[in-house]
Amino acid sequence: MAPLGDGSDAAEEAIAGQLVNRPISTVVIVIAMQTEALPLVEKFQLVEDSESPFPKGVPWVRYYGTYKELSINLIWPGKDPSLGVDSVGTISASLVTYASICALQPDLIINAGTCGGFKAKGASISDVFVASEVAFHDRRIPIPVFDLYGVGLRQTFPTPNLLKEINLKAGKLSTGDSLDMSPQDEASIIANDATVKDMEGAAVAYVADLMKVPAIFVKAVTDIVDGEKPTAEEFLQNLATVTATLGLSVTQIIDFISGKCLSEL
Repeated sequence: MAPLGDGSDAAEEAIAGQLVNRPISTVVIVIAMQTEALPLVEKFQLVEDSESPFPKGVPWVRYYGTYKELSINLIWPGKDPSLGVDSVGTISASLVTYASICALQPDLIINAGTCGGFKAKGASISDVFVASEVAFHDRRIPIPVFDLYGVGLRQTFPTPNLLKEINLKAGKLSTGDSLDMSPQDEASIIANDATVKDMEGAAVAYVADLMKVPAIFVKAVTDIVDGEKPTAEEFLQNLATVTATLGLSVTQIIDFISGKCLSEL
């Protein structure tokens, strides 16, 4: 959905109503890691854009193609130019989401990726969740109103039919820039009532909300945060298997979306 104009509230509501009932045409998938991205590139037979729509010199990569009436754009932030690792985290996610919306004018954003899950909230390894709401857990600003801004709680675009059809789990997502969890982060995650945690979702949601583009968040569990194994060890151990599960779920979601309007999700 393209950003709305600066007209009256009534005019914007009318435009929004038209767009939500128009078949989805262009989808942007924002995904942080190459390992997570490549199975989808292969599945949808996407090709790398040799004439990137992004500023010269940035490492961001666009894969694109057509699949079942949909224009698919998979955006990966690429490798850090200095260290050569995947550009994970909120800063890269925010930048590529904004640049993708400006360049590609998508009808829908899908932020797909792996995550940590909490067994106390019913999460298990390889579970795939669609986030019902997103928030930050590491932006602590203990000043009235600024504290709410720091948490940045946002409802995601509702997809009741998709959840029913594909039988995915729903849960709240909490986002921070660290893989591990400090005691302060844990307290914030509990306050957020989160079932899963990641390093990008709330940042993507902030930009999508700012630009008036609906977004959904699909997260597959690689590690149990409140489990017995160290997070980094369990994440690396399960990454390949869970990435395959994530790819299957995203494929099912794209198949479901094809030919539908936003209002039918």
